[in-house]
Amino acid sequence: FYKIALMRGKHLYHYGDKTLEVSDSTLMFFNPEVPYTFEPLTEDATGYFCIFKDAFFAEYIRGSLKELPMYSPNGKPAYLLNQQQDDAFALIFLKMIDELKSDYTFKFDLIRNYIMEMIHGALKLQPSETLYKHADANSRIAAVFTELLERQFPIESRSQRFKLRSAKDFAEKLNVHPNHLNRAIKIATGKTTTSHIADRLVTEAIALLKHTNWNVSEISYTLGFEDPAHFNNFFKKQTTHTPRTYRI
Repeated sequence: FYKIALMRGKHLYHYGDKTLEVSDSTLMFFNPEVPYTFEPLTEDATGYFCIFKDAFFAEYIRGSLKELPMYSPNGKPAYLLNQQQDDAFALIFLKMIDELKSDYTFKFDLIRNYIMEMIHGALKLQPSETLYKHADANSRIAAVFTELLERQFPIESRSQRFKLRSAKDFAEKLNVHPNHLNRAIKIATGKTTTSHIADRLVTEAIALLKHTNWNVSEISYTLGFEDPAHFNNFFKKQTTHTPRTYRI
């Protein structure tokens, strides 16, 4: 999902290979293709947010939402607000909340307009320039890697597939070199990137074996294996058991 959030309070926002210190009132834009995590620095955070898919605007704007500056993978997603701007954006969120509760036939058209009003309002502002490298870059990269890994689970249908299967795949998403990613993960966690991926695959495989009626071939496919034999070999190497051992 794409996301817009009006956030009040102080925290660190880690995304891609960057960290942004957010304080006071900030309008944030989240691209679903860019993994992110938050590190709260205060307990008094308040605000509003809305989420939506690209398809919500498919027939109403040219191109894709990620072509907008705030949603570009290399863009700047945070806009610091003064009190007047905070009040204006908060009012738009309140209007959306009221509209969602209404029985108005065209309420989603109106909500779409409110979202575009926020986007255009942000485009008139200057994005925050207070980006900096986190003091513990290895831990930051590890946290964002973990978020991106977990975002692919749980597997809930036979058509869903685990796609990011290698350090290279994750490095491309995080905009870092695979060697840099591997080194950061190893320093921060004591385990290799490959080990983290394998452990999570095994955990999901066991859950699917125990709690679904899918056959081993179907489970193999959803976890990204082209050949069930490769899945069987991988599973036995990781657990010393065959997949059928975990069938209830």
